[in-house]
Amino acid sequence: MLPPIRSQMNSTKITPEILIQMKARGEKIPALTAYDYPQTKLLDETGVPFLLVGDSLGMVVLGYPDTTLVTMADMEHHVRAAARAQPRALLAADLPFQSYENVADALTNARRLMTAGAEAVKAEGGRNILPQVRALVVAGIPFCGHLGMLPQSVRLEGGYHIKGRAEAEKQALLADAQALAEAGAFAIVLELVTPPVAAELTRALLIPTIGIGSGPDCDGQILVTPDLLGTFPWFTPRFVKPRLNGAEQMRTAIAGWMAALQAPPVP
Repeated sequence: MLPPIRSQMNSTKITPEILIQMKARGEKIPALTAYDYPQTKLLDETGVPFLLVGDSLGMVVLGYPDTTLVTMADMEHHVRAAARAQPRALLAADLPFQSYENVADALTNARRLMTAGAEAVKAEGGRNILPQVRALVVAGIPFCGHLGMLPQSVRLEGGYHIKGRAEAEKQALLADAQALAEAGAFAIVLELVTPPVAAELTRALLIPTIGIGSGPDCDGQILVTPDLLGTFPWFTPRFVKPRLNGAEQMRTAIAGWMAALQAPPVP
């Protein structure tokens, strides 16, 4: 059995600069979502270098149909819980839907997340949010971009669609990615981008690309942790192969406990 990943790593605190250095060395960057103290603590003990308090918590924790109902109060609550684990990993947080419509809102809400314990923020969009990105970077707030399928736009776009199939989409993604990098983003999540385009973006950028459903050639991969562990069995994205049947193991353990509790006493 392999030793825990954590035992193979030093105790250096992960920063955005370290993630960029990992890309330069050709090291893959694992990333996962984290929503509370014990989950963050456990994930950090494995040595995962990049943890995201994602607005995906709207679906896998709060039971919303999509991320558009997640509020700043929701995000602050979960960031505080995750930050209490004091992870060695870089702990980023999503700016939720409509919280960065303009520069003032982006700065105010990013600062709220940083005060709650985030060490970086992520927002969806490219050239359309460049003023916000530049303002965040100037203010000393590390910024991670998010291109491709944008979950906060699911209602506007009428679903989750793969991006980059059309030439115009490919060129827009390339322009958006370059603009975010030039504005100071330290990494870009690529969600549901066609693998050839994701690979091209990865080659073109000096900052890491973190893929989700975008093929194997990104600099790193991020998954929603309940998808990886099989603890949200009611929906699993097609691109995810769960590494654990967590829900069934939980059901089995609880059923066994209840059976033992309700068993008649031995005479």
